[in-house]
Amino acid sequence: MKRVILLILFLASLGSYLYAEEDMIINLPEPKTKGIVSLEEVINKRRSERSLNGDKLTLEQIGQLLWSCQGITDKTRGFRSAPSAGATYPLEIYLVNSDGLFYYLPDTHSIKRIKDKDLRRELSQACFGQGFVEDASVDIVICADFKKTTGHYGARGENYVYIEVGHASQNLHLEAVSLGLGSVPVGAFSDNEVQKVLDLPKDIIPIYVIPIGYIRK
Repeated sequence: MKRVILLILFLASLGSYLYAEEDMIINLPEPKTKGIVSLEEVINKRRSERSLNGDKLTLEQIGQLLWSCQGITDKTRGFRSAPSAGATYPLEIYLVNSDGLFYYLPDTHSIKRIKDKDLRRELSQACFGQGFVEDASVDIVICADFKKTTGHYGARGENYVYIEVGHASQNLHLEAVSLGLGSVPVGAFSDNEVQKVLDLPKDIIPIYVIPIGYIRK
């Protein structure tokens, strides 16, 4: 038994995907806070890349992307990587890849496996057949629980949620460039169909789908 445990830990350290049953919590590697590419360089290089291949990303890459979007950057006060009106943090982040559907848990920098089915094709169909949604290594879906913010700010809070999505998604696009990946923003989709594909609660609204992957040469 001890040898089996050691083998599993070794494979995990290599970034292997050791997913088992649904509802499994997978801890992501500690995010890096210093890169080798300057902010100015990634801003200059960022483009909407639609020609993506489905090569798997490592857990380290996935963790870095999710952290840039909604990761904790101040553990004492719980502040995240993107500003949020009143620190209400309405955003809910889902990830779709060949291994299934996952939900990001910022507080523990981990992902919870919700489904073990590859939903990229169904998600692509919900995005009106945009093929790069299916081709991408991962699709990150930014959703929101508007009540978290409108409960504090009333109707004006709805605007704040959309502003926050812009902050988080730009972080994500720039992080993708820093990792040598391509990304493309997708806003054309059926809200109801995306909710069905991801089996979202009624009060969790999808706002943005962001396919990410290696750029086809």
